[in-house]
Amino acid sequence: MPATPQPPMAAEGTIPELAFRVEHVESPEHAAVPTLRFALRIDATRVEVIRSILLDVQIQIAARRRSYDDAAKDQLSELFGSPHRWGETLRTLPWVRQTMIVPPFTGSTVIEVPVTCTYDLEVAAASYLNALSDGSVPLEFLFSGSVFFAPEAGGLQTVRIPWTHEAEFDLPVSAWRAAIDRHFPDSAWLRLSRSSFDRLRAYRGRRALGSWEATVDSLLAGREER
Repeated sequence: MPATPQPPMAAEGTIPELAFRVEHVESPEHAAVPTLRFALRIDATRVEVIRSILLDVQIQIAARRRSYDDAAKDQLSELFGSPHRWGETLRTLPWVRQTMIVPPFTGSTVIEVPVTCTYDLEVAAASYLNALSDGSVPLEFLFSGSVFFAPEAGGLQTVRIPWTHEAEFDLPVSAWRAAIDRHFPDSAWLRLSRSSFDRLRAYRGRRALGSWEATVDSLLAGREER
């Protein structure tokens, strides 16, 4: 079969300049799963009409850019080790990466970047976010992809967006917690291997405990009494 024709690469003088800025975030009430929606503003200069952008978005948590109280340090020791070693172990955490189609626009546009929030605490980003009680989470947005545009003279052209395009945003911890609490109020998830679950279920049955929470409380009380 003949190859699908591709739009020509742009000449250097016609390459659009793109700027990205995250304006705000919201937690929609009626989402099927815990979700955050970031409002991303894209400004384009040099080229009047952007036909579309195939946009790769990578979001990471810049953990070094905030301070931590003693309670957070205790919670985060599982991720980063003892606080006295954080000069070596505190690191940026990848959160999410996705590809989006930006529809046509002229000059500037604002799109939504939806992020599904997992409550699986074995995921490093979720464990980090769960450890914080207030303040904000410093995020770094990295952008790449392909932009398709129409210069004043000539047909459709395309150019790659290098990963040097970035934006920073401080995510309020309250926004993430609102998204989680809406779906999992006063709850946390713990994943066990099948063999560990079978032993826990047998323990619950032997002691006629009425719930899994009572089962865990019984185990913890037994260890504290030793």
